[in-house]
Amino acid sequence: AAMAAYRPGVLIGNWNEDAYLEEDRFRDFMRKRERGELLTQKINKLQDNLLKKIQLSVSKDGLVHFGDTVMLLNPPNKSSVENYPGACGSLTLAIDLDEISIYSAESLQVPCGVSAVKSVDPMGRNTFCILSVDGDAVGEPIRFGQNFGLGTTGGRSDQMLYLASDHKSFMRSAKKSYLQQVFLTDERSYLTCWKATFLDPQLRLEYEGFPVPANSKIIITHCHTNRSLAVPRNFWTRSYFGKEYEVICHTYLDSHKAEEDKNYWEIVTGNPGDEDGTMIDRPNPHPAGIRRNEFHEET
Repeated sequence: AAMAAYRPGVLIGNWNEDAYLEEDRFRDFMRKRERGELLTQKINKLQDNLLKKIQLSVSKDGLVHFGDTVMLLNPPNKSSVENYPGACGSLTLAIDLDEISIYSAESLQVPCGVSAVKSVDPMGRNTFCILSVDGDAVGEPIRFGQNFGLGTTGGRSDQMLYLASDHKSFMRSAKKSYLQQVFLTDERSYLTCWKATFLDPQLRLEYEGFPVPANSKIIITHCHTNRSLAVPRNFWTRSYFGKEYEVICHTYLDSHKAEEDKNYWEIVTGNPGDEDGTMIDRPNPHPAGIRRNEFHEET
């Protein structure tokens, strides 16, 4: 009641200290803004990098090569049309950002999640580089059964994260399905090795060692756990960018012991006729994956 008796212009309490503190805060704010260290600036920069347009590598021979910049596409899924009508289109593998991690730092924190997204436009968050793990030269085609790595920069030039997986445990599993987790890490190891597996199990041994075709259905298998990359499509996650689908390592087999379409992937390359386009925009020469006598190793 006593305080209410003062006029608005009267200085009360530790007014001098408060004024200096406010000046310090303002100076600190200006200094951070000049350096680009404000939280809003960090978030905008991270978002700009992740959504930045990326040009995919163009494959002149129709094959996938070490050093290629590609998208990993899970093709339209017939089995989910009845059960999950919204989840039947093409999905691409992408960096997943939860709303907590985006506030923590300017760079992507590891381990970082991955998800499957509806966007099929190549950008920082859904493009990957095919990496050699055994010293193979850039430009060499990768072959069925051969180890390779999958790295992503998230649209940055100073950071490379590697797609990885490991056996599930009580402490480590996918958040929704509780199956084997897939994540991004900044260290290359046996956990970051993958291999391409031929689609038809009956012809798998026959095609071991053959070059992997781009833009055709294949299976991508994690070498250490021998489980295949999959999008079940009935588990979705809420990310900073909205509703997206969980990606796991799990081999879904049908009654014929063949992988289901949850395990199908296409390594998508650039469209030679369109600088920003992809081969998704062109007719697929192998709509059902590769079959016998349609694909021969080049001599």
